[in-house]
Amino acid sequence: MVINISNFFNSKDKNSKLGDFQDLEHLDGLSISTTSANLYGTKRDDLVLFYFRNGANHASVYTQSKLISENIKWNLNIKSKKIKCLLVNARNANTFTGKNGYKGLKILAENLSEFLTEKQKIDEEKPEKIKTSEILFGCTGTIGESFPTDKIRFCIPDLIEKIKYTQNKYIWMKAAMGMMTTDLKPKLAMEECKIGNKIIKIYGVAKGSGMIYPNMATTLGYIFTDADISSKILKQLLKKNIGTTFNAVSCDGDTSTNDMLSIFATGKAKNIEIKNINDHRLDEFNNSLHSVLLNLAKRIAADGEGASKFITINTLNCKTEDDAKKISFSVANSPLVKTAIAGEDPNWGRIIMAIGKANANINPNKISIKIGPFKIIEKGQIHNSYKETDVSNYMKDEKIDIYIDLGLGKKNFVAYTMDLTKKYIEINSDYRT
Repeated sequence: MVINISNFFNSKDKNSKLGDFQDLEHLDGLSISTTSANLYGTKRDDLVLFYFRNGANHASVYTQSKLISENIKWNLNIKSKKIKCLLVNARNANTFTGKNGYKGLKILAENLSEFLTEKQKIDEEKPEKIKTSEILFGCTGTIGESFPTDKIRFCIPDLIEKIKYTQNKYIWMKAAMGMMTTDLKPKLAMEECKIGNKIIKIYGVAKGSGMIYPNMATTLGYIFTDADISSKILKQLLKKNIGTTFNAVSCDGDTSTNDMLSIFATGKAKNIEIKNINDHRLDEFNNSLHSVLLNLAKRIAADGEGASKFITINTLNCKTEDDAKKISFSVANSPLVKTAIAGEDPNWGRIIMAIGKANANINPNKISIKIGPFKIIEKGQIHNSYKETDVSNYMKDEKIDIYIDLGLGKKNFVAYTMDLTKKYIEINSDYRT
């Protein structure tokens, strides 16, 4: 796969279902570098290094799959209060690679420790030793192939040499593109907010296009902030916001072995100390973090493999949020619903089918359904103003909104997905060949 950054560098991307790319700039305390380890047999970037020269507080959530990658095993063993670097590779998932896959990460960690410690001696007034226990890994790509330890190790000196202490849009774009596998577009998002009187930046990059049904799909998401927030509160913030963002996305109903969402706080904003997640001074940061996570999650769904439509399923007025979630994902994961939307066919009977199989509390006589602004079902009956031609014309749009009202309570859930096209089959049948 050849990736050309010039296709994305213009912030006015007319082909984006979700609008323009945002202009991420410098975030103090973070350094970024990218290089090619020739993992794809081309010179595209496939290694990305995020380096925190003074360390960063951190928190992560990982896949709930029973089969996890070696890098997830490594990360789960990291107990350091601060992280010094994160290395992300594309092309290889490092899953089902056994002892050699984990050993490869140990070798890479030792190399990173050595070279970054030397860089500390050159660049810092008070250099610190970078420990292997302060290093995290992100891996994405094919499952079951030998982990390319030597190829990656050979490139570590180049990654260290290319470290930039000041970022710009170009560097952020290269980082986002260096993580891509079957993605067609890099995924970046940003917000600014305040904690007390200090302006805070929240930047995020992600990758994901197929095997997407996060249960914390192949999904990697990394959030960076200059806020001074403890790892404990970062963990609470992630758990609070994951359910309606990254865990509200499904491209194909398959949960990856490598799902990883992490947040890193460099503390450089020197804001007032926050000791409790319920502190009202954290409200603006919480809302902005949710916005960044949701922006990235939507971009993953919109860039789903072969997608021509971005679909939002709003399930409303259920007895429980669990019922609302079951129904939203039953519709989002239905091949019959997704192929109908790909064909721009207003076959609402498939939505009815997906509601019925969701194993949720329903009353057929209270169900109402809309596609876009058009009422189809109202309280169990076809709406008297329903015209199939109106809905058919609406379904030619790139953004499709489905509303399902159960009429049983006050709980809601929104899921995001894409249609299922012939291109999806082509991409996945040719994935390794």
